[in-house]
Amino acid sequence: MEDDCRPLLSSEQTGESYSHRGSVDSLDVKVKRPFHVEPRNIVDDDPQERVSAEAAILNSRVHYYGRLTGSSDRLLSPPDHVIPRPEEIYIYSPLGTAFKVAGSDHASKNPSIVTIFAIWNTMMGTSILSIPWGIKQAGFTLGVVILIFTGLLMLYCCYIVLKSPKAISCVDTSNWEFPDVCRHYFGKFGQWSSLVFSMVSLIGAMVVYWVLMSNFLYNTGQFIYNYAHNVNVSDSEFGTNGSDKVICPYPNTDPGRNDTMNILYLGSSGNDTSDGNSFEHYWSKTNTVPLYLITLLLPLLCFRSASFFARFTFLGTISVVYLIVLVTFKAVRLGFHLEFHWFDSTQFYVPEFRLLFPQLTGVLTLAFFIHNCIITLMKSNRHQENNVRDLSVAYLLVGMTYLYVGVLIFASFPSPPLFKDCIEPNFLDNFPTSDVMVFVARTFLLFQMITVYPLLGYLVRVQIMGQIFGNNYPSFFHVLTLNILIVGAGVLMAKFYPNIGSIIRFSGATCGLALVFVFPTLANMISLRHQGRLSLPSALFHSFLILLGVANLIAQFFL
Repeated sequence: MEDDCRPLLSSEQTGESYSHRGSVDSLDVKVKRPFHVEPRNIVDDDPQERVSAEAAILNSRVHYYGRLTGSSDRLLSPPDHVIPRPEEIYIYSPLGTAFKVAGSDHASKNPSIVTIFAIWNTMMGTSILSIPWGIKQAGFTLGVVILIFTGLLMLYCCYIVLKSPKAISCVDTSNWEFPDVCRHYFGKFGQWSSLVFSMVSLIGAMVVYWVLMSNFLYNTGQFIYNYAHNVNVSDSEFGTNGSDKVICPYPNTDPGRNDTMNILYLGSSGNDTSDGNSFEHYWSKTNTVPLYLITLLLPLLCFRSASFFARFTFLGTISVVYLIVLVTFKAVRLGFHLEFHWFDSTQFYVPEFRLLFPQLTGVLTLAFFIHNCIITLMKSNRHQENNVRDLSVAYLLVGMTYLYVGVLIFASFPSPPLFKDCIEPNFLDNFPTSDVMVFVARTFLLFQMITVYPLLGYLVRVQIMGQIFGNNYPSFFHVLTLNILIVGAGVLMAKFYPNIGSIIRFSGATCGLALVFVFPTLANMISLRHQGRLSLPSALFHSFLILLGVANLIAQFFL
């Protein structure tokens, strides 16, 4: 009687040969050996319907297999070929009914709208803060044209990456990522090169995060200190008057106004008291605050798993939405200030076409960069036939977001009395510390980056340690050494070169050269050649893309 009540699938495992099967709570269908009924054997989808006689015979057969699982001879286990696909699994009830179990793959698939916004959320990073500065460097008209053109190029290269595994017909590429494609076409050189350039993008992002976290933490502490001590710094900052104050942190950027600006510009704090000087000594944007972050973030980087921090990724969406609201509010209050001077700069305006435009292309290369993870993101799309459409819509939304923020900040920047060249690489620096709405934005972004930074560090560790040692966490000493190097790079840049615009453009142009322009286009050309479809115009076009990537990187060193 006791045997009749035992489940069909025994959780008892005898012998060492069963040690790899996992616990009874495992979700592996090969471990559970569930009862399987072909869909045609189910009388109806209603779970209260009885199963057919043929299904009952199959139940007895599987019941027999289940009785053999207690044997130490693994040959008596149910063979793998009788295990159904997840979507064809049914659970047999002692009452004679069968319940269909939805496969895990089906349950994890996302509709198109979720996939589109997942791509949008992944691409929306720190680059959005530098888009207005990039447009200023290129000139308003040329900047808008370059943004649209670069977005289209990045979309096409991303499409090449997405379809690259499917173009390989000789092997199963269902679980491949783009480094696997590079290894297939270019051997070990392609695999390691893609890894190195992927590290450039990740570590570059971590350096930018450290600079921005130092900036946001400094301004947040300054706001709290000024509020607690009733300190008013408005008169010491060169900028506009009124409730929506806009400042020029470094007004000597215009050679024609050096003397006046240097007299008006007294510093970021404006405190003359000894107490204020003492606070500034211990609360400095470049000397102390980047070091304070080490005590918080270095221990977080050493966590073995980053799953805890993944729960806070929603903060990224909230931060971007709030930034859009902030930009809209400021633009409405400030109004538009535009004059079109096509090639010559004036006292308050920059020309529409400037030779500094490669700085914008470098920023945009990282702003539109998602090529190293697009295959993974698209695997979760429920309707794979819509991948190209969903990718295009996602890029359209990203481009519109960048255009919206960049154009509104540039157009609403008050000129005169300020000049457009005052727009900072982080446009939030053009608003005073006392601005409450900007304080909220900085706080949101600070907490978001504190949670995302360990995730980026985890990705760097997994790729580097996995490739070198074959283990994601070889030892605490190895992980600590890697994290100290990464944190040290961030601290040094935050102290000596806290220009996120230049950091973004250099890292974007470097990783974009390999992962956006060279490897995808070469892989596509080789694939087309194997298929006999590589035409002369196609070869010239893809070669032109490679030249653009090379020129984009070289130009960064001459500006």
